[in-house]
Amino acid sequence: MLFNSFIFFIFLALVLPIYYITPSKMKNLVLVLASYVFYGYWDYRFTALLAISTIIDFTVGQKLYKCQELKNQKRWLLLSMFSNLGILAVFKYYGFFVESFAPLASIFGGNLDYLHLNIILPVGISFYTFQTMSYTIDIYRGRLTPTKKFIDFAVFVSFFPQLVAGPIERATNLLPQIVKRPMPSKSQIEKGVVLIITGLFKKVMIGDAAGRIVDNIFSQPDIYKSPELLAALVLFSIQIYADFSGYTSIARGTAKLLGIELMKNFEQPYLSQNITEFWRRWHISLSSWLKDYLYISLGGNRKGMKRTYINLMITMLLGGLWHGASWNFIIWGALHGVYLVIHKLVSDKKKVKYGYRYSGLLSLFKYLFNVSLTFFLVLFAWLFFRSPDFSTATTFIMKMIYWESSAFTMKFFIITISFTFVMILFDIFEYYTKRHTFILTIKNKGIVMGILVVMLLASCLFMFQNEALPFIYFQF
Repeated sequence: MLFNSFIFFIFLALVLPIYYITPSKMKNLVLVLASYVFYGYWDYRFTALLAISTIIDFTVGQKLYKCQELKNQKRWLLLSMFSNLGILAVFKYYGFFVESFAPLASIFGGNLDYLHLNIILPVGISFYTFQTMSYTIDIYRGRLTPTKKFIDFAVFVSFFPQLVAGPIERATNLLPQIVKRPMPSKSQIEKGVVLIITGLFKKVMIGDAAGRIVDNIFSQPDIYKSPELLAALVLFSIQIYADFSGYTSIARGTAKLLGIELMKNFEQPYLSQNITEFWRRWHISLSSWLKDYLYISLGGNRKGMKRTYINLMITMLLGGLWHGASWNFIIWGALHGVYLVIHKLVSDKKKVKYGYRYSGLLSLFKYLFNVSLTFFLVLFAWLFFRSPDFSTATTFIMKMIYWESSAFTMKFFIITISFTFVMILFDIFEYYTKRHTFILTIKNKGIVMGILVVMLLASCLFMFQNEALPFIYFQF
């Protein structure tokens, strides 16, 4: 069920009043049923995988907490890890590994065609797998006491606002709220509505509109000239940001209507002055997960600089693979790993300050240069992220090197600048108000209502006239 579809808002209009009038003891049952209906709308068969992960990790959590011997605790943790990663490997990476080893097998006269299976990727499997794994890992590390009620844990795993594309919540934040079964405050309802409307506007009016241009150009790059390809790449950087941050806003807004606070997943990442700052602002829930459960587990920066660089590369390579079963995603992760290592080499000699305060023209020019350089590096990496295969990425690169002018340069320039300008406006308002609900800082309530109504009407009209595009991160 897509957030940018009318069926979702019908679903929400049914779930909210039922949740509000249901006695407190039964509210979490309503949430579980609603979440399974929401997830099963794509394919009801995959709700079985959701249930299996829930049962396994709830059981493991109880056993881990009761075990006294470290040896037995490790066995229970390994059961959780192998179960979750095993399911993920089969449904997401099986085909990738078969295709990757097929050329090697052919060298020795082998044929792996019989191993090819038509496996459908369950929506959001990477997100809820990481979320349930963090629960058992935190119990093993002694940072979390397991929940006693299975129904509470079932809500934690399947909570529909963030089930299929995050943010990847930690049990330490989400579970206590689920256990309390809160009702939303007036402030939460106001902020929730604003987040849903602004998130829908970002997704539909910016992400989907730009995405149609991007999809057309990336599907046949050979027929386009250099300026058009460059425009498509920049538009993709806008599309994925509007798409994913828009989803997160809708998810957070929907959760607020249920009285639950989800973590922020984006903080104006394209205003970052370096790649480390970018990863502290982009997909925050994933980058913090990789840091806490992978990078630190590998040794972090505790075993010398050489090992630190290796750990960074491993983390980003696996982060790339998490996004998709393709060598393009691995290249994307490798590029960001190299960026981080280089920045680590530079920043270790000098303390890096995050954020910006105007202190003269020189500081402004330096800030703009750093932001532009960081964006260029991120943009180059996005090329491999978006390209369906390596040959498409190569075509883009070659046409950038051997520049061909186009009669439509100005047209694509205006389109690109327009989308960029709108997204920058959102970021600037969020940055200076330090609120994703910056519209509520306007004192005149009539103006606030007018802005929200216009944004909602524009989004609904676009949805009426165009087929809804899935959120990009649903495929991960």
